[in-house]
Amino acid sequence: MSYYGSSSSGGRGGRRVEHGRTYVVRPKGRHLATIVWLHGLGDNGASWSQLLDSLSLPNIKWICPTAATRPVTAFGGFPCTAWFDVEDTSVDGRDDIEGLDASAAHIANLLSSEPPDVKLGIGGFSMGAAAALHSAACYAQGKFTSGTPYPITLSAVISLSGWLPCSRTLRSKMDSSHMAARRAASLPILLTHGRADEVVSYRNAEKSAETLRCSSFLYLNFKPYNGLGHYTIPEEMDDVGKWLSSRLGLDRSH
Repeated sequence: MSYYGSSSSGGRGGRRVEHGRTYVVRPKGRHLATIVWLHGLGDNGASWSQLLDSLSLPNIKWICPTAATRPVTAFGGFPCTAWFDVEDTSVDGRDDIEGLDASAAHIANLLSSEPPDVKLGIGGFSMGAAAALHSAACYAQGKFTSGTPYPITLSAVISLSGWLPCSRTLRSKMDSSHMAARRAASLPILLTHGRADEVVSYRNAEKSAETLRCSSFLYLNFKPYNGLGHYTIPEEMDDVGKWLSSRLGLDRSH
């Protein structure tokens, strides 16, 4: 495992957003896929890189960035690592579109220098899952919310204990473009959520899945876990590994 130093990307009004350390888990076998994995609110890339390193997925390179530290409205303006500002961890909360776009651009940039024959994916937990689903919407529409073209092709998106940002406007945006609907329908998405989640309630997962399906994201797997709170368990990570192997064709290669 290795890490890159911090990096910066453009923020509001040209302000630079300083991201923390990026941790990389290199593939132990032939490199067939690269996945950016996004941590939850207040966390960092290191803890997830250790967990992902322990999965038996030898053909995947994992990139685990650390979000910039910023004031978070949900914490009364207290600064912590966050992919975007959030008032409420739900599909009904106010969307920080600028912050979501900036994170989606940073993620796309991390993937843009991967070899052309390698499949690309984005996954995450909680707020990181919300940022991953925003990237899925940008990919399908072919552009960020700002209108800037989305630069990469995604082959898999994973949301653990997350929610779909900008859910109120997604369907109308997708309905206006046949090309977007086609891209959405061919993008494999895995949503997993604990029924006992006390931070991002299970209802958010149901609503997110429903909105995605109504917005042409038909290649969607939704897997609930009884008794699971706002954390991950080995069974869930095992299911993530199996799903990735199947969707990316990794079970046919070593």
